[in-house]
Amino acid sequence: MKAAVLKGVNQPIEINEVPIPELQNHQVLVKLKASALNHRDWWIQKGLYAGLKFPVILGSDGSGIVVKIQNTEHQNWLNHEVIINPSLEWGDNQRVQSANYRILGLPEDGTFAEYVAIPVQNIVKKPAYLSWEEAASLPLAGLTAFRALFTRGEAQKSDNILITGVGGGVALFAFQMAIAIGANVWVTSGKLEKISKAIKLGAKGGANYKEENWFKNLKKDSFGGFDLIIDSAAGKDFKELIELAKPGGRIVFYGGTNGNLPELLPAKIFWKQLDIKGSTMGSDKEFVQLVKFFEEHKIKPIVSEVFSLLEIEKAIRRFDEPNQFGKIVIINEL
Repeated sequence: MKAAVLKGVNQPIEINEVPIPELQNHQVLVKLKASALNHRDWWIQKGLYAGLKFPVILGSDGSGIVVKIQNTEHQNWLNHEVIINPSLEWGDNQRVQSANYRILGLPEDGTFAEYVAIPVQNIVKKPAYLSWEEAASLPLAGLTAFRALFTRGEAQKSDNILITGVGGGVALFAFQMAIAIGANVWVTSGKLEKISKAIKLGAKGGANYKEENWFKNLKKDSFGGFDLIIDSAAGKDFKELIELAKPGGRIVFYGGTNGNLPELLPAKIFWKQLDIKGSTMGSDKEFVQLVKFFEEHKIKPIVSEVFSLLEIEKAIRRFDEPNQFGKIVIINEL
């Protein structure tokens, strides 16, 4: 089969001929129709991710058809259209991942290939209303957003919710799900066109975090702040999120693209009775809930651009200057 192989840090991704994966116990073979890029793939290529090993087939997201099984008890999965859950061996504790937890696409070979081997517990039926491209865009970012918004953030319809950095995969999925439950949603971005797009999709308003006093204007615009804030950046502006949180509010962050947290005033946090929570990825149970939520609300993932597998290096270069609003998707069939 053809696969997109990364052979070292800062090396271009190459299309190579590699063996079709051999199935292990309780695995299935999925012929991939589409896959999707995440910032994780870009970080691995740049050498900015833990546990690097090469060569490796990147890719955590994918949708396709089950074409082979290892165990006869899984016969019913043959020829089914599925979405892949890239969250491997989360474990039984819903609060935290197990010591064996890992994400598809490193160390195991991932979805930038014609076929992928995956444990049968890591596939779910693809909703019929989603295209291959839309379904492939959902897994990693959608699961991360679902856990941050609902499991950790306990989002409610009555909430004022702030989603920072709208346009990126996780933030955009969190935004779409918050809109779907009827919450009052605001966004931030460094680009006004992304804020405008979010408003057209249902946001109450937004703020450009590059502007002076953005947080003061946002607090006024939101009539006093937010019950829930979903953040991926951390860094120096995190202290402004403390200001924006209402008394009794929750702040959930799932990344640190802007660096370490600044010095925070403890009194600001304990006097307002704030909950500050970390979150990442999600469990098998949450993945099933995610797909069910999308199907019930008929949410369409937003696809920014589509490339062929042969164009994978061109596609990943889009993350060098992240201007996309939505997911970058790969068509795997050659």
